[in-house]
Amino acid sequence: MKKKNIGLLIVVLLVAAMVGTYVKQQIDKDREIETASLGEEMDDREIGLKNGNTPPDFTLTSLDGKNVTLSDLRGKKVVLNFWATWCPPCKAEMPHMQNYYEQYAKKDNVEIVAVNLTSAERDVTADAKIDTVMTFRDSFEITFPIVLDPENTAGSDYQILTIPTTYFIDSKGYIQRAIRGPMDAEMLKSYVDALD
Repeated sequence: MKKKNIGLLIVVLLVAAMVGTYVKQQIDKDREIETASLGEEMDDREIGLKNGNTPPDFTLTSLDGKNVTLSDLRGKKVVLNFWATWCPPCKAEMPHMQNYYEQYAKKDNVEIVAVNLTSAERDVTADAKIDTVMTFRDSFEITFPIVLDPENTAGSDYQILTIPTTYFIDSKGYIQRAIRGPMDAEMLKSYVDALD
């Protein structure tokens, strides 16, 4: 009787091991398919702020009320600029970015995304802060997307201490350069031209 029970137990354990192995293989196959559909480089991407890293993703709302998600821009070169309305160097570089956007952005497959560090704006209320950003946009006749970061989520993820700070992201979604401080038209054009 004991030999039958031991034999039965061994058969049950073998069947359980085979089923477990089969289930694990199916899960691994599903993961391979998901990875392949995302592109094989997804396994190699490290989220971070160094050159070659994939930048932290975010979804922020533009002044026009549209959601802008950074990862949705993959396939385009991205100039990701962090700024505030009261910052003199930010004011100095805005016309250069607008001129670049008008002259070259479409031809060069570039999107400029200006992240306003809304929580750092000096107005007291949220509405006043948004009004200040809109007035700034209108006075500089900016046509590229300005997104608001009222909770400083993107500013925190990107460890923004100096403004302006600009990240240059290639069409594959990798950071290629970060600039702390203002840029002129020549710098902006040469940095974008260096992106894939």
